[in-house]
Amino acid sequence: MIIENMRLTVTLSLLIVFACCSCSQNNKNNRPDKQTIYTTIQPLKQIVESIVGDDFDIEVLVPSGASPETFEPTPKQFIALNESKLVFSVGLIDFERNLISKINGQNKLVDLSHGIDLIEGSCSHNHHGHECHSGIDPHVWSSPKCLKTMAHNAFTAINAAYPDSLKYRTNYERLNARIDSLDTAVSRLCENTHNRYFIVYHPAMTYFARDYGIEQVSIEHEGKEPSAKRLADIIEQARRDGVKRIFYQVQFPRSSVEIIAKDMGAEAVEIDPLSENVIENIGNIAKLITE
Repeated sequence: MIIENMRLTVTLSLLIVFACCSCSQNNKNNRPDKQTIYTTIQPLKQIVESIVGDDFDIEVLVPSGASPETFEPTPKQFIALNESKLVFSVGLIDFERNLISKINGQNKLVDLSHGIDLIEGSCSHNHHGHECHSGIDPHVWSSPKCLKTMAHNAFTAINAAYPDSLKYRTNYERLNARIDSLDTAVSRLCENTHNRYFIVYHPAMTYFARDYGIEQVSIEHEGKEPSAKRLADIIEQARRDGVKRIFYQVQFPRSSVEIIAKDMGAEAVEIDPLSENVIENIGNIAKLITE
C-alpha cells in the first residue's frame, strides 16, 4: 500500500511538472516577438540602440563590408522594412531616397540628416557606384557635431512613437553626453595638432574636416580617379610637408593606395567610417589624423 501511494505521488508530481513546462512553453510561444527597427547603415545602429536598448531587434540594411553607394535592398528586405516599426536613414544616399516610394507608411522613415548644414559634393558615376544624391556629400556621421544632431533626430522620432517612455529619454541624455565628450576630445586633438591637412583616397571625412578646422585632401576628385597631374601635385606637396599617412576605406582596394603611399614616403592606413561603433570609431580616426 505504501509503495502504491509513493507511485501515485511520483506520478502526480511528474504530471504537475509536465503541465507547468507545457504552460511555460505555451506562454513563450504565445509571447509576441520584439518589433524590429531598421537602420540603413551600420553607424546609425549605435545611435538608435543607445536610445531604445534591447526593447527592439535592430537590423541594418547594408551589411558590414558592403558599400552603400552600390547597395540595393532585396525584395525580402523590402517586405521586412514594411513590417518594421521605424526605419532610420542618413537621408542622403541614393538607395535611401528610393525607399520613399516603396515603403508603406512614410512616417516610419526617419531622415537623421535633418537640420545639418549639408556640404555639396561630387555625384558622378564611377567604378564604386553612384556616390550621393543631388550633389550632396552624404558622410554626415563622420563628425561628432553632426552626430549630435542625428541623435536628437532619432530621439525625437522614438519619443513621438513612445512619448511615455522615461527610459528612452534617460538613455538619450546619456548618449548625448557621450557625443559631447567625443566632440570635446576631437576638438582638443585638432586644436593641438601640427597637421594642417590629411590625405584620404575617398572623401569620407568631409564633415569632420569642416567642423574641426582641418583640411581633407582627397585622391579621388569629383567621384573619379585623379588625373596624372593632380596626383603628382598631391604627392609632391605631401613629400614637402612630410605627410606620414594616407588613409583609405576598408571597402576600397589597398593595392593602388600602397603605390601612392610609397611614392609619398608615407604609410597606407586603413579606416572604416562605416564601422558600427561610430562613437569609438570617430575618436580613433581623429587620433590617427592628428598624430
